[in-house]
Amino acid sequence: MTIIRHEGPADVDAREALLDQAFGETRARKASERLREGRLPAEGLAFIAADGKRVIGTARLWNIACESGEAALLLGPVAVADDCRNRGIGAALVRRALREARRRDHGAVVLVGDALYYDRFGFSIEKAGALFMPGPFERHRLLVRELTAGAFAGARGLLRATGRIAGSAESAIAA
Repeated sequence: MTIIRHEGPADVDAREALLDQAFGETRARKASERLREGRLPAEGLAFIAADGKRVIGTARLWNIACESGEAALLLGPVAVADDCRNRGIGAALVRRALREARRRDHGAVVLVGDALYYDRFGFSIEKAGALFMPGPFERHRLLVRELTAGAFAGARGLLRATGRIAGSAESAIAA
């Protein structure tokens, strides 16, 4: 039976292996990775899908802000083990992440992904037109979902990482 739960310290190695398998060597070169480097996920917003003790999916949210000052979360990476795809696990992870982000009063979520897939969760390019990633990115894949109406109205400029820095005293306790 598959369950979705908060990620724990014992899940780290399995999560990293899953991400390596899903994205290969290119994952470290993605523009979205520039927003995750040296950071911890937003507090309480790292999830895994597990089948027994096996990690079969992951979704994490990261604190970011745009140049004009609006805060948001970055969703990603979202990955599901090859042999577990097409079972709704990725969708369940995204829904859980969005529900928990809204519960924690976050106003918007940004991601780089397939617009046809993420449209069902309310993501669109509409509010992303004046945003830029730190590095090369495909404009049509930069998507935004407001969790609170108007939370990202007028958002513009370069996206930058905010939030908890990996290696700090707080992150040592969290790990």
